[in-house]
Amino acid sequence: MAFLTEEEPPRGVALAVLPGIRRVVARNPSVMTYQGTNTYLIDGADGLTVMDPGPADDVHVADVVRAAGDAPIRRIVLTHTHSDHYGALPALAAATGAAVYAYKNSARRDFTPAFPLDDGDEVAGLKAVFTPGHAADHLSFEYFVSGTGKILFSGDHVMSWSSSIVSPPDGDMVAYYKSLELLLDRDEVLYLGGHGPLLREPRVLVKELLDHRKMREATILEAVRAQDWTVAELAEHLYHKTDFRLKMAAQRNVLAHLLKLEFEGIVKQADGAAMEVPDEHVPDDLPPADENQVSKHQSEVLRRDAARRFVLV
Repeated sequence: MAFLTEEEPPRGVALAVLPGIRRVVARNPSVMTYQGTNTYLIDGADGLTVMDPGPADDVHVADVVRAAGDAPIRRIVLTHTHSDHYGALPALAAATGAAVYAYKNSARRDFTPAFPLDDGDEVAGLKAVFTPGHAADHLSFEYFVSGTGKILFSGDHVMSWSSSIVSPPDGDMVAYYKSLELLLDRDEVLYLGGHGPLLREPRVLVKELLDHRKMREATILEAVRAQDWTVAELAEHLYHKTDFRLKMAAQRNVLAHLLKLEFEGIVKQADGAAMEVPDEHVPDDLPPADENQVSKHQSEVLRRDAARRFVLV
């Protein structure tokens, strides 16, 4: 796939993206976030809309407030509630008094948006497009830019620098396929993703992402036909990752594919276990960089899921 790259962006400043749109790149670069989370500042008649306030980082919050200058921040809009997009929300909302908009059914049990959004709802010129898959509460946003045309704030659903992790139970591969297919039928001229540079001719990459997932699914099914694997063994066989985060991402993606095949009646779990969502579950696609930083609860979930086995029906 033809992913894009960019030099490390300046930190602490607002970078022009399109007329009326700037981004402040958070100081959270990693193998999972590329150069960092994009926090977008969108000009409006009454002030600014902030799209995705970023990770829980007081320096980044100060960067965003400073970048706004004399223009008041009127509202904060979330694409989804993973920590690298949501974390700065409480501090930024407290500092600005801005209204908070997000999908009506939050995946976080500790957050309910003041202004819930559904598919097709509009706020400050942004039209919500429900695109679950990477996250259960993921919204993209259609927006019109004068001189450019219709664009899409695509969050982490489609990014120019990498494909997305789909980590159950918050991530769902059935929904992810459907959301990619939805975008193929749309006509935005470019995407602004949650990480990385803007993406032109976006449907080319959307099709490549969908084709790649289908190819990966076929490879997984072929492997299951050939022999018995745990999720961890199959992920190692297919991906050969050494970085802890990337190994975890590979396992989560493999599990998501297998759960999709189970939903379609093609495979079943050998032990008959169902996916359970613990009471303390907080959706997050970013495992700690070091295995020693994983909480006891996270470790138990990852170990249980890595040991699951699926067989043909």
